[in-house]
Amino acid sequence: MLAGQTTDCCEAITTDTPYTLAASATNVLPRIRRGLLSVALFGFVQTACAQVLSFSFDDGLDPRSQPMAMAWTQSLLDGLRAAKVRAMFFPAGRIVDSPQGLQQVDAWSRAGHDVGNHSYSHRSFGSPRVSVDAFTEDLMRADELLSSTPRWQRRLRFPYLKEGETAEKRDALRAWMKAHGYRPAAVSIDTSDWYYDERYAAREPRSAASVERFRRLYLHHLERRARYYDELARQVLGRSPAHVMLLHTNRLNAEFIGDVVRMFRSKGWTIVPPAVAYRDPLYRTPTRSLPAGESIVWALARQAGVAGLRYPAEDGVYEQGLLDVADE
Repeated sequence: MLAGQTTDCCEAITTDTPYTLAASATNVLPRIRRGLLSVALFGFVQTACAQVLSFSFDDGLDPRSQPMAMAWTQSLLDGLRAAKVRAMFFPAGRIVDSPQGLQQVDAWSRAGHDVGNHSYSHRSFGSPRVSVDAFTEDLMRADELLSSTPRWQRRLRFPYLKEGETAEKRDALRAWMKAHGYRPAAVSIDTSDWYYDERYAAREPRSAASVERFRRLYLHHLERRARYYDELARQVLGRSPAHVMLLHTNRLNAEFIGDVVRMFRSKGWTIVPPAVAYRDPLYRTPTRSLPAGESIVWALARQAGVAGLRYPAEDGVYEQGLLDVADE
């Protein structure tokens, strides 16, 4: 065993610090390029610790239109803290552009979660009506609003995961990101948690039995989507990568995030911060499929010609029939 290596390799990747293994090996093999070493060691760790997952949360809650915004935010943060999970928050500028909204962003940061850019206006870059210039101007508006936040990261989470409907727009935006020091904040596991949240709120007030039934439906949805994208990754990549799951800041996750974490851990998943997951070489792999976007695993599968992929990859229409029957 190398000096400083833990006996449990999964434990070695559960913090934001560089891998102890990587640091030790770098001392032994100083002439090996750090980039190559990082890829090789990540592959070793992943082989030994199959199924690694991190959580990211998009949008934010608007205290001006959602009276429970701050309470739901605190409940979500409390649940993550109790579960000892660090996530990443991608607020849309227009949602949090108020004194209380910015307090919400600060609360995420103070709780130890990184904060990234989700644009200001939350417009789809996959729309022909949204030009590169208009989109980048919108990104910088969010940057100016949020970049003084502690734990701010120049990572871009595209609204709706849409990265451009043409090669020209996709490539122009990627060039802009590189010039401005932005890295992509891709997801490997997409979900329809936003739709489940809408359906959960639509039947208020709920009995205790109804809440429990919906909780089980929601956990099943997340586990099913994680299993699907992990199997798709194994088919395309030949391995299970460190996954980044897309969720949203909403009432549903505020109530059930503790159950979500417990469920995944009970299924054998190791939870790590997104900062660790993004070290996986997957997130440096360029995609060429058009329209650009969706889960990076889905995009690479489409690029490889995998049959039977639905578009969009996730949507409420795929969940409606199940909930119409099961959530009675």
